[in-house]
Order: sequence, then structure tokens, then C-alpha cells
Amino acid sequence: MPSRPARRPGRFARCLRQLRAALPAGTGLRHEDWQNRHRLLTWLTVFCGVALVPVAALRHRLDAEWGVATLLIAATVACAAEIRSQRLASSAVAVGMTTVCAELVMLFDGRTEAHFSFFVAVGALALYRDWVPFLTFLVATFAHHALMGSWMPHMTYQHDAAIEHPLFWAGVHGVAVLLAASTQVVAWRLTESEERRALDDLTQAEAQFTAAFEEAPIAMTMLAADGTVLRVNPAFVSWSGMAEPLPPRARLTDLPIQPVGDRETHLHRPILNGETDVLREVETFRDSDGRLMQVEMHASALRDSAGKLQVIVSHYLDVTEKHQHEEALRRQAREDALTGLLGRRAFEADLNGLVAGYRDQVSVIYIDVDKFKHVNDSYGHSAGDEVLRTIGDRLRGVVPDTAVVARLGGDEFAVAVVGTTGAAEDLAMTVAGCFQEAFVLPGGRKLAVTASVGLSLAGEALAAGAEATLQSADMAMYAAKQNGRARVQLFDDTMREATQQRVAAERALRAALDGDRVDSLPVWFQPIVSLQTRQVIGAEALVRLRADGELVSPGVFVPLAEETGLVVPLGEHVLRTALAQLTSWDDETMPYVSVNVSPRQLAEAGFVPMLTAELARCGLSDPSRLVLEITETSMLGRGIDLSERLDAIKALGVRLALDDFGTGYSSLTWLQSVPADIVKLDRSFVVGLAQDQDKAAIITAVLWLARAMNMTVIAEGVEEAADAQALEAAGCPAAQGWYFGRPLEAPALDALISRPRQAPAVS
Repeated sequence: MPSRPARRPGRFARCLRQLRAALPAGTGLRHEDWQNRHRLLTWLTVFCGVALVPVAALRHRLDAEWGVATLLIAATVACAAEIRSQRLASSAVAVGMTTVCAELVMLFDGRTEAHFSFFVAVGALALYRDWVPFLTFLVATFAHHALMGSWMPHMTYQHDAAIEHPLFWAGVHGVAVLLAASTQVVAWRLTESEERRALDDLTQAEAQFTAAFEEAPIAMTMLAADGTVLRVNPAFVSWSGMAEPLPPRARLTDLPIQPVGDRETHLHRPILNGETDVLREVETFRDSDGRLMQVEMHASALRDSAGKLQVIVSHYLDVTEKHQHEEALRRQAREDALTGLLGRRAFEADLNGLVAGYRDQVSVIYIDVDKFKHVNDSYGHSAGDEVLRTIGDRLRGVVPDTAVVARLGGDEFAVAVVGTTGAAEDLAMTVAGCFQEAFVLPGGRKLAVTASVGLSLAGEALAAGAEATLQSADMAMYAAKQNGRARVQLFDDTMREATQQRVAAERALRAALDGDRVDSLPVWFQPIVSLQTRQVIGAEALVRLRADGELVSPGVFVPLAEETGLVVPLGEHVLRTALAQLTSWDDETMPYVSVNVSPRQLAEAGFVPMLTAELARCGLSDPSRLVLEITETSMLGRGIDLSERLDAIKALGVRLALDDFGTGYSSLTWLQSVPADIVKLDRSFVVGLAQDQDKAAIITAVLWLARAMNMTVIAEGVEEAADAQALEAAGCPAAQGWYFGRPLEAPALDALISRPRQAPAVS
């Protein structure tokens, strides 16, 4: 018998299915979320029930009907609190809210506005996202309007039509409440859709993470917040040589490859302490065979929305071979490739170590091959290389094992030795004797080579440091060359004088900074004049060093301050003094003062805060009266980007001047990149300007460029009237130099300013 074809669902069934698909499912809240919402709505019902007491009292309706309604509200609240079934408990809340709304309508004798409470309550009950309490409220609302409208119509409806047809109007009110809640139903449906999509996305993300974790070629572990190993990927199993499955509640110490030291707590301590969420470290591990490995570990913390640590995912990369290769490279970097001796940097580092450890017991021998260029030119570089290799071998053969021997570069060698001065002198003579034997070149040819040797004896290191000791030996070596070559020269008093002057200058500068800076570090001011009016329009602050009543040349102590870092406190002193003096001058007497700022000062992180504090302390009303001069060549030489710091200075209202313009390698680029207000033309373009047309063309170009960039120009180093006139003819607005005035103390500059204006002579 042939089978009948399956019956297709009817149109009504299809419509019903589509309607069901369009409506929210009415389930899906997690138990915790449902409890939070149920607690909120239960307390809302309690609050509304309590709030009806004063309303009833004011309406003089504390009667039996009110009492019955209150008891019913209390009963529903009790059921909502005690019943374990979610739907029964939420239905109790729905009945309680219906009773609250009905009591409110009764208290106001069916006033239409009182019925609005039903529209509010149905929206609140939509928070359950469950059809049972929602429909319970709608049914209870219809029952109230129908029963109470028939029994007590005047306490339920305010208009005659409803009083005459209570059932009809009960349906109208029920439909109205349902329509009012339609937006809640739509939001309910959309929320379910969004949650479903979010759950799908989360499931997909978890699947992708699992796939990435399992398929990753790098060894990975997943740890719980308590250090328990949750998972390891196949790459970790292969790397560690795991022979058995991961045991339950395993920890890192249960794995074949273990961290050395404080176990797993050491590995992830910064993450466990909440110091960071990403950790990158190189740790030492030991495998099952006892072999130590260097492992680069990258650990990431995964936290929940509250910030609580959930999981730590770690990657492990064996970098043992990489570290061994780097160590070999470091050894190669320390050694000279040709001779196998130490290189310059390694020698200087080891020399510093010797001086730090043995203080005044270190002597340095400096060796330079005489006329080595002639060896290369006459016999070829291969012959020269063979000579250098032989020198390295001979030096290794004569110096003690504790000595440090190096090829500093080219044909220069050095030996640092610890011991008495007599032993150092003997060793220097022995080193010079290494060159008495002829050097054998490739092919058997013999070559006589001599060397000049300089010796800095022990004791110099204590006073001047390792670098100065090496320089002293270098100076002695050059003295040996000047005295005829092929000899040993001891660093003597004449050479020592220059070193001692340097040391004395440093001591004097340190003492001045620690003592009375006003007396020992006076700040003088060199006037800057307008070339058109010859009036003083500004001044440059210049510091002087007074030691034992004598002035030390700025060319000695200023470079020394920069090298030693003392330029930072020195610069602060100059800036503070200049600001104090500038504040005492009004802007008509002295429009501005410029202060030199070294690159080392500017590179200090605290420079801008210090400048801000000093401006506030001195009370300078117009910060543009202060000009900070930065040097193009020194800024470029440091190779650092200080654009943000310069912008911060400009933001304070302070102006910037580009000093020594034209002496660097990238003047035009530098001029464009620095937010300068003033360009100070280097004196090399000014001296002899009147007789040099090329210089005049350069100055004309700089003036045109500065005007195009809204900058002004000051010419430095003007010492001749002819040069001043040539600058004025070229249109240069301002200049400074000995022709207009040497650096003066502030009172002397006041006297200069107060003189009748005339073409100045040399001060």
C-alpha cells in the first residue's frame, strides 16, 4: 500500500510558528541575574505597599478595603520571599503589584490618572523576561477591572461608560496595558537576540583560542590564579619530553622542565602581585637530564571585568643557543680581531676596574709604532697586519698575567699593570725592548720596527681617574715621538701641569657650587645692541669662576662642567641669578636677558619643571623677556630629540635663540625643526665681513630666511667698526661683541645703559 505524503502544516499553524519565533522565548536569565531582579522587584512592591499607608491616611480611607489589600500585598511579598520556584515567586510579585495598583485606584475612587500605575508596573515586571509573571499581571489586571468594576464600579472607573459596561472596559484596559508593554516585549526580544549572538561569538572565540593554543608551535601553559596548571599544549609536551598525561592539580614543579630558584612563584610573581599584566623575562630552566637552559618567557594575565585574575597564559622559547651566540659575540667585541688582544672599549672598562680596585697602584704604558704608515705603503697592508700580530704576541709574552694589554686601534697599544712604580718602569723598558728584534714579513723578509712608549706612573689614577691616566700616558708617548722616537718617555711635571690645571679647575668649580655662589660664580652681562639705534636692547648672561681671587678662563671650566655633569647645577645658578637681575630691571631699561642652556641641562627630565618653578618664584610678569640659547652643534651632536621639551618651554612664554648658527652640519634643517625666535649668527661669519663678499652673501641669505620664518637675527663676535657697519648695511637688526661692550657686572652695565647714546668704542 503506497505511503501517504506527509501533510504540510496549515496556514494557521505556520502563522502561529512565525508568531512564536517573533516573540521572546521568555527564558534565559542566569539564576544570579534573576535573583538580583527578583530582589529589586520584591522590595519595590514592599516600598509601594508601605507608601500607600500615608496616601490612605491623607485620603481618610484606612478602612476594611484598604486593610484587605494591605494583607494581600503582605501575603504576596511573603510568598515571593519564600517560594523556591522562580515562576511562582515572580507570579507572586506580579499579583502583589496588581494589588498595589488596584489599591491606588480604589483610594482615588477610580480616577483615570491612578490607572497609569498599571502601565508602570507591567514595564517593571518585564525585567523578569518571563511570560508567566508578565501574563499573570495582565490576567490579574483584567480580573481586577472586571470584578471590581462590577462590584464597586464607582471605586474602579471614573466615567459612566465604564460603570455601565465594566467587562468591556476591563478588556479595553487590559489591551491598553498590553500595548503599553509592547516596547518592553520588543526590547526583551532584541536583548535575547543580542545575547544569543554574543554567546555564539564567545563560543567561536573560545574555539579559536583553543585551536590557537593547541596548534601553536611555541610551548605554552595555562595556569590558574593559584598556580595550578590547567593545560599544556602539544608543543610544550614535545619540548619538555612529557611521557605521561598532566596529573590533576599539577603545578609547574610537577613538569619535566622546572624553573631554577624560587620555583613557579618566582616566574609569575609580578603578575600575582598585580604589578603588571604582561611579563617578559629570561629565566633559567633545568630539563629532566639536568641540563640548564635559558628560556624567554612571555606571560599574559587574563582578568575578569572586576579585575580579578583568572588565567595566566605563558609562552616558552628556548634561547640557549641564542645566548651562547651572543656571549661569543660579546667576547669578539672585547677582542681585537687582528691581534686577539683586548679592544679599546674593553681596555678602558678593565682599566676603570683596576683603578677602582687598586686606586694609586695602577700604571699605564702607551705604545705607538713609529712610521707605521711607511710599513703599509712600502710593503703592503698584509705586511703591516703581520707586524701588528707579532707585536701582540710579543706583548703577551712579556707582560705579567695580571696585566691588561690591548690594541687601542691602528698601530697603538696599551698595557695597564698593578704594582710599584719601579716595576712599571722596568716593564716599560721591557716593552720597548720587544722592538729590538727584527720583524719577519711574509716571504722571509726582515724589517726593523721601532716604537715610542709613554708611561703614566701609579698615583695619577688616584688623582685624576682612569681616563686621565690613559691620557697622561698618551701625552707622554707623543712627547717621546717629539723627542726623536724609539724611546720611553715618563709623564713629567710639564705634562702634569696641564692635567693638574684641569683637576684644579674641576675642584674649584665643585667648591664654588658648594659654597658662596654669588662670590665665586658671578654672572656678568654682555650687552646686545640695535645696529640702527646703537641702544642696548638686551644682554647675554655669562658666568665666571673666581678661585683664590683669580678668574678662571671660561674656556677651561665650561667644557669641564659639561663633561662632568656639573653644568646642570651651574646652569641652574646662572638662570636663577639672571632672572633675579632681569626682574630688577624694567622692560624699558632691559627688554630681555638671554641665558645659555647646555644640551646636558636640556636633556634633564627636571629642567622644564625647574624653569617653571624659577619663573614663578621670581615673579617675572612677562616670560618672553627671558631667552634661552641652545647650541646647534652640541644639540645635533647628542643625537637626541628634544622637540617636546622645547615646545614645553615655548608654552611657558619663554623665547628660544639658536646659538652659533651656521657651525653645524644641518643648519637649515635644524632652523626649521627648532621653534626658535632668535638666530644668533656665529662670529666666524662676522669677523672680516667688510672685506669678504661671500660672507656678506651668506648673512643676507640668513637674514632673508629668518624674516621669512618670523625670526630675528643677532650677529655675535663684532669687534671692528667696519664689520658693524657692514652688518647694519645688510639689514642685520642687532649685534653683540667687544666693539659694543665686554661682559660687565650688572652695576657697570647699568652705567653703560645710562650714558648718552653714541657710537660706542671698545670697552
